[in-house]
Amino acid sequence: MSTPRNKKALLILVLAGEAIFLLPFVLPRVFRPTLLAVFDISNLELGSYFSAYGLVAIGAYFFGGPIADRFAPHKLMSVALFVTAIGGLYLSTIPGTAGLLWLYASWGLSTILLFWAAMLRATRLAGGAGFQGRAFGILEGGRGLVSALVATLGVAVLGVVFPQGGEGTDLIAQREGFQAVVLTFSGLVILAAIAVFLGLRSLPHDASVQATRIRGADILRLSAKPKLWLLALIILCAYSGYRVLDDISLLASDVLEYNDVQAAQLSSLSLFIRPVAAIGGGILADRYLASRMSLIAFLLMLSGAIGVCFGPLATWGVLTVWLAVFVGGLGVYALRGLYFALVDEADIPILLTGTAVGLASVIGYLPDIYMPPLMGQLLDVYPGVLGHRLVFGLGVGFGVLGLAAVWAFRKRKD
Repeated sequence: MSTPRNKKALLILVLAGEAIFLLPFVLPRVFRPTLLAVFDISNLELGSYFSAYGLVAIGAYFFGGPIADRFAPHKLMSVALFVTAIGGLYLSTIPGTAGLLWLYASWGLSTILLFWAAMLRATRLAGGAGFQGRAFGILEGGRGLVSALVATLGVAVLGVVFPQGGEGTDLIAQREGFQAVVLTFSGLVILAAIAVFLGLRSLPHDASVQATRIRGADILRLSAKPKLWLLALIILCAYSGYRVLDDISLLASDVLEYNDVQAAQLSSLSLFIRPVAAIGGGILADRYLASRMSLIAFLLMLSGAIGVCFGPLATWGVLTVWLAVFVGGLGVYALRGLYFALVDEADIPILLTGTAVGLASVIGYLPDIYMPPLMGQLLDVYPGVLGHRLVFGLGVGFGVLGLAAVWAFRKRKD
């Protein structure tokens, strides 16, 4: 089977593409109960920090696209990684609520403005013609594998500090364990920055992709494409479903009565679904079209959400949760490997990839603003099983809307 043309660059993109999000996203997803205890905050408060991230990121998506189309990705991405790691060192000091708010806002700038569109443009270049599904599938699947391995490492670090799984552990020990995990993650992000700077230097010098000044007319031309905005809606629905999975570790703690380490283990194990789903979806996308595979992925996401929303958590709790995590995870993670492969089906010129991604991401990643506080409010106001059912009910709604958006995308001929 043929492969994307620049495998070395793709490997580095995989490593860096997940490293940039370890601190702002993987950490609270896998270690949520511990994080809430150490900072003494509610789910709603944590959601407000994510909203600060999302608000800054929305503007960063818009401006980051044209920047990515003009400057060398290795410079943009290495600076972004280094600045994000500095934020991790600050997080390890356990700052107050104001410090957390400003930290997440700064991460919204560092992870998106200089990194996001540059990474996706570089991936499209590394994949080459005819391998967009595989390239983006490998990117997302590889990122998932990195995330799962790093999360497992973090769980092991936490397990050393919490030999009894965290049961009966005092706040000082929780704080020390959390700090150890944060410092480990920060060190990995710094290593990724070095790898990007040294390993991607040749990619932007490809003669077919010389950096170009993006004009206002280019942005207007892209904005007139209905498929671009349907792509944005597809991303929004898929990413909303992805944010619902942030609830896994807390669901395990509240409903299944898992301790801190067990809850983190379930969340980290769910991440191993990501490489299988994303890479498999990417391979099938090159054969059967990314839009067709996206329909199947949304059906899986919808099925998993229905399992928790309406399933028998009281009697078959463990089985229901594990099935929902597996089935829903297959759909959500496949979508993350598919939706940027749809750029080719939308007939976007390669020199405008970054700009197109930026425009679509302005809408597509709005869930960073509204999902965390909405989920936090539901979990705080309706504690226990009901709150978690309502959170996964959001996944049901976005699954239905996502199916409709993909169907409309496939019907458009322009």
